[in-house]
Amino acid sequence: MRHHGEALRVEGGEPALVDRLASGEVPIAASERLRALVRFSRELTVLGHGQCERLVADLRAAGLDARAVHDAAQVVAYFNYVNRIALGLGVELEPCWGAE
Repeated sequence: MRHHGEALRVEGGEPALVDRLASGEVPIAASERLRALVRFSRELTVLGHGQCERLVADLRAAGLDARAVHDAAQVVAYFNYVNRIALGLGVELEPCWGAE
């Protein structure tokens, strides 16, 4: 989270929003689209199954088309994969990112 949070801040992300996202909270003041994407990402990461129809329906209701839903699922799955490989192999952050 430290690495990606800092990258989001550099790209112009609002610091309070970045902090809330890093803590796993769904930002109340965010758009419905962002709230739906955060819920989808968190639940797909934690649950991995069982809630998909409802989550996809929420994304569609928030204005995402089939391509955008597909892309969101791909990004979430990719980051879950990469993070598990890094954790499983004990990969450390580069020195420039510091350690927590």
